[in-house]
Amino acid sequence: MIGVCLCGACGRMGRVLVRKIAEQEDMRLVAAVEARGTPFAGKDAGEVAGAGRLGVEVVGAERLEEVLRRSGARVMVDFTVAESAVANVEAASRVGVPVVVGTTGFSPEQLEKLREAVRRGNIPAVVSPNMAVGVNIFFKVVSELARRLGKEYDVEVVEIHHRGKLDAPSGTALRAARIVAEARGAQVRVGRGEGKGARGGEVVIHSLRGGDVVGEHTVVFAGPGERIELTHRAHGREAFAEGVLKAVRFVVERGRPGEILGMEEVLGLRDA
Repeated sequence: MIGVCLCGACGRMGRVLVRKIAEQEDMRLVAAVEARGTPFAGKDAGEVAGAGRLGVEVVGAERLEEVLRRSGARVMVDFTVAESAVANVEAASRVGVPVVVGTTGFSPEQLEKLREAVRRGNIPAVVSPNMAVGVNIFFKVVSELARRLGKEYDVEVVEIHHRGKLDAPSGTALRAARIVAEARGAQVRVGRGEGKGARGGEVVIHSLRGGDVVGEHTVVFAGPGERIELTHRAHGREAFAEGVLKAVRFVVERGRPGEILGMEEVLGLRDA
């Protein structure tokens, strides 16, 4: 049985994960963590998520290391915000618990702190901006198109998310743009900025925020006389949750101590 400690247990994604974990035969929720001073402290995580009583009390992040040690968690899953995720991974590193991180919006400095914590604790880790299975196939197809289509095809990325999403552009949009940029030796640019003028060879990202959109990403390859548009639409957060469950099983069974892997390894796409 895989005991899961979930950080961000009462957020949008966290509640979906609580419900999905409760349905699994090979894993169970053993700890539920929220931000320091959370109003959910002391409440049952299952009842907060609409999964029924699970007997797991929500605690603040100041108690994370304590609950990791006493709960018997075999993996920590994090869906919080970048600053909190770094601190949470550092706590898991000290305890020796593998991690799965779906949090986005990391700065280069924060990513380096994540890598250092994983190395220092010699723990296995899976870190991905989007764990939906379809999105990771989407990345694979974007990579293939970027390699096959010449530089006469201009590439732009358009993404839209709900009005409450904190980071822009999304981690998924950045990942897609960087895949194209690396294949072409180009730069990634966020937004067009003011003024007019011809575009260069850069890959440009445009972000829209509004309503309750779960997530939609389109990569446009516009060439002479034709255009290819590749779109992934998430209909609900369950798509992300299914990928998280796969990542949890992978990091426990086949994760590499001291290394951060992605969903490419989880789904066997790296050499596909």
